[in-house]
Amino acid sequence: MYTDFIKHIEHHDLCRKTDKILLAVSGGVDSVVMANLFHRHGFKFGMAHCNFGLRGAESDGDEQFVAALAKKYSVPFHVQRFPAADYSKQKGISVQMAARELRYGWFEDLCSSQKYDFIATAHHLDDQIETFFINLIRGTGISGLHGIPVKYGKVIRPLLFIYRKQIEDYAMANHLHYRSDSSNASTKYLRNKIRHELIPVINEMNPDFNHQLTSAINRINDIELIADQAIVNWKKKVMQETGLGFIIDIPALRDATPLLTLTWELLSPFGFNQSQVNNIVQSLSRGHGKIFLSPTHRAVKNRLQLIIQPLPVPGKNEPKHVTLHQFIRRKSLKHPIPLLLEKINDPSHYKIPSSNNIASLDCDKIFFPLILRKWEPGDVFYPFGLNRKKKLSDFFIDQKFSLPDKENCWLLCSGNHIVWVVGHRIDHRFRITAKTKQILNIVTNVTCDT
Repeated sequence: MYTDFIKHIEHHDLCRKTDKILLAVSGGVDSVVMANLFHRHGFKFGMAHCNFGLRGAESDGDEQFVAALAKKYSVPFHVQRFPAADYSKQKGISVQMAARELRYGWFEDLCSSQKYDFIATAHHLDDQIETFFINLIRGTGISGLHGIPVKYGKVIRPLLFIYRKQIEDYAMANHLHYRSDSSNASTKYLRNKIRHELIPVINEMNPDFNHQLTSAINRINDIELIADQAIVNWKKKVMQETGLGFIIDIPALRDATPLLTLTWELLSPFGFNQSQVNNIVQSLSRGHGKIFLSPTHRAVKNRLQLIIQPLPVPGKNEPKHVTLHQFIRRKSLKHPIPLLLEKINDPSHYKIPSSNNIASLDCDKIFFPLILRKWEPGDVFYPFGLNRKKKLSDFFIDQKFSLPDKENCWLLCSGNHIVWVVGHRIDHRFRITAKTKQILNIVTNVTCDT
């Protein structure tokens, strides 16, 4: 087993002897054997033990046992007591999930403060099989069937090559003492029910089942790697990141096969559940303006686009308006949008730029302070080239503005008049003419230094 342990670490490049490893040690046989193997090979490591206080004196006994084990190996010992039961009620999650969040959060803190390179947990192949069934019973996609990853970020699983029985045999052969968790015998937890009731029945029908399922999980993992790469390449064709968020090309999406599965791959990372994804797929051929909300994002159905944006963070809303006071020659603004304003005193050689990001205005027709604000229902202006009034809402329709386009549109106003729909169209009344004596040149989407 020791030789296979080293081969497993080297094959998956889990860690090197120069690394400093934090071992998660509960005191059970799995983590005790892991600690022994790390000590035997001469790795630099420390031990971390979580006491959740769920089993009273038994939990305290586990803590004392791991402290003694760390002393035996002359390695650093870290211990933390957590109110897992209170945390689970506060978060509305199971005690097991609460313990996991608390545990890994603390491990990350220890890595940062104590300069550990990796966190090693004692998951083994039986854990892999049990996790497979847990995910299958609760409902999952392919990502839930590939089992526990051997390496994920800073977390490594150096025992994920061996079964529980082999670990117990190693402990016995090497006279290793360990603690037994009485709760492991209870079948009120799904994992224990799978371990003690489901898997034994399957093994009666097929004694080689564990090895066969392990092989199947490895194949699923390989297939997932292939599928992931194909999905990454496909995502680049249908989805682009812009200043508005992520823009999904609806015609390209509708051509995808299988549509529902690929749409799930696109939208699930933004928090959308399967029911919402189903509704979004059904909306792809119907109208526009429909909005779908996940806990973190919204999806806005535009004509030929699906726009994904993060929901606003409470307390971080941008100002409703900004006042720009009179200035002599040059003025810049960074927030809420970048603007560079400059007065040009000699318009005789000035050439009007064609870019929508530049507004060339007759300075004598403008009164300060200028107001930069969002649009409001009832707003009207005289679009350049059209010397008559038009509702801004009609202008948005003509220009095929999406809902996010409208929400992110800023207006530069002089008094009660809109002088520029920023980045789109100036007001005809404020254009420069042959009679213009001073030009106010305004540029947006620039980097302002002052």
